[in-house]
Amino acid sequence: MPAMNALMRTESDLLGTMDVPAGALWGIHTARAVENFPFRTRPIPPEMIAAYGSVKLACLSTCRELGVWKDQAAKAEAMLEACREMSEGGLDAHIVVDGMQGGAGTSLNMNINEVLANRALQLLDKPLGRYECVSPTDDINRYQSTNDTYPTALKLAAIVGIGKLEQTLVALQEAFQQKEKQFAHVVKVARTQYQDAVLTTLGRQMSAYAEAINRDRWRVYKCVERLRVVNLGGTAVGTGLAADRQYIFRVVETLRDLTGIGFARAENLYECTQNADVFAEVSGILKACAVSLIKIGNDLRFLSSGPDAGIGEIRLPPRQAGSSIMPGKVNPVICEAVIQAGMQVAGNDGVIAQACGAGHLELNAFLPLVAVNLLDSIGLLTGACDSFRRLCIEGIEADEQKCRQHVENSTAAVTALVAGLGYEKASEIAKQARRENKTVRQVVTEEKLLTNEQFDELISPEAVCRLGFRKQ
Repeated sequence: MPAMNALMRTESDLLGTMDVPAGALWGIHTARAVENFPFRTRPIPPEMIAAYGSVKLACLSTCRELGVWKDQAAKAEAMLEACREMSEGGLDAHIVVDGMQGGAGTSLNMNINEVLANRALQLLDKPLGRYECVSPTDDINRYQSTNDTYPTALKLAAIVGIGKLEQTLVALQEAFQQKEKQFAHVVKVARTQYQDAVLTTLGRQMSAYAEAINRDRWRVYKCVERLRVVNLGGTAVGTGLAADRQYIFRVVETLRDLTGIGFARAENLYECTQNADVFAEVSGILKACAVSLIKIGNDLRFLSSGPDAGIGEIRLPPRQAGSSIMPGKVNPVICEAVIQAGMQVAGNDGVIAQACGAGHLELNAFLPLVAVNLLDSIGLLTGACDSFRRLCIEGIEADEQKCRQHVENSTAAVTALVAGLGYEKASEIAKQARRENKTVRQVVTEEKLLTNEQFDELISPEAVCRLGFRKQ
């Protein structure tokens, strides 16, 4: 029984004894981890804590079904209730270890174990630290290891987060599709290498963004398949050491039933424990999504530039004053924030790749680094997509006058003449327009190559969006 005073209690482990706050739900293992890893800049993501609570609930539920604690019903129920509270976010404040930790996640697992044990003791009206009644290791960690519970919790947290990300991607795609319809009639100049190229419509431009996000949505949706194969039940390095055989074959089914997610036990628990390439693959898919957001965000900044001395073809919703010294300036802050989120996700991917590749022999010791960065990427993309839609995309307006002005003044309009007049003649018209400071319309009508009506037809939304041309 641990020694007590009014403010502290003394706990022991294989390294000796240590005082911890008397009212803390965590114990000596957590205290050592806090001392050893004082970064405190990367707290454990709440979704990881909730997922770990669900994993522990599945493990302990399976143990109870197999007859463990059959004569201690109240104790078993108290432990399960503690797991439920953690899975619902009720014990987050007691998970105090840093996300950046050595030991392949053991510090987090022990923090979880100690908090669940002490919470169960509270529910049983027992003093905190009475581990002979409820043990963090012999009870809460029964038939388990960090080797199998940590990656399983990470996969569960990632799957839940990816589900939310997919929903925000669907909403973002739909917002772009709405803009596609809204701007279908707005003819504008399309640009390549920042130079005037051909005519298109603003709606068609929005359709390209919608399709890119749709592709990301499906990639994200399908990557869940990579995450649902888990090594739970494999305990130490996938051997099943110290676990009941029936437990090994049933625990994943219990997790599947509790979460409603189609988890499957890995056929090769040993392989699934030592290799972390699945996390690198999923991170790569998240990076592809980030790339789309960066590209679109930069496009919208460019198209809204000015607005008076720039491109100014679209107007982004004004969100806040853009300068502390330049009156009237409004910056594309949502686009900038989304781009930065994308850049961070791309950076996270590089870190994740290094961490996944650094796993040696039977275990990857760097999964904590994978976890904080992977869940950070999912959260960043989810928040970025949601803000992008609500605070930017849905409020975009077209400056139709500016778009028409660009079409009339740009030699991009001459590309509409290539099919009828040929490349060489069209090039001469472009040169003449520049030389004489005239519009393409003026040149072709003055030269009686086309009437105003014929020219209008060539630059109509229907014409510029037509796929190829019909021979007469």
